Amino acid sequence: MNEKDNEREFYTLVDEDGAEIEFEKIGEAELGGVTYFAMIPAEAADETDDGGFCEYVVLRLEKDENGEDSLVTVDDDDEFDNVADMFDDMFSEEIDYDAK
Repeated sequence: MNEKDNEREFYTLVDEDGAEIEFEKIGEAELGGVTYFAMIPAEAADETDDGGFCEYVVLRLEKDENGEDSLVTVDDDDEFDNVADMFDDMFSEEIDYDAK
């Protein structure tokens, strides 16, 4: 499910249409005992917009019926907003606004 490339973690995920898409994990956090990942498509990992920021997706880590780890989309709006706020805060803390 994942492969590490010099500390960067990549995951190949399958969408609802059965297409495989490679993502890079850019963040991981726990909220309320649940683990969440912030991920960007791998092809966008080196291509950011003029602000140096790329949109990310939020996925929740769950166990499937076989006990295997599975990443699922967050469908509940309140849950998504809370987790996205947490990642936004985490990412903004990592930015050094005084660096040139």
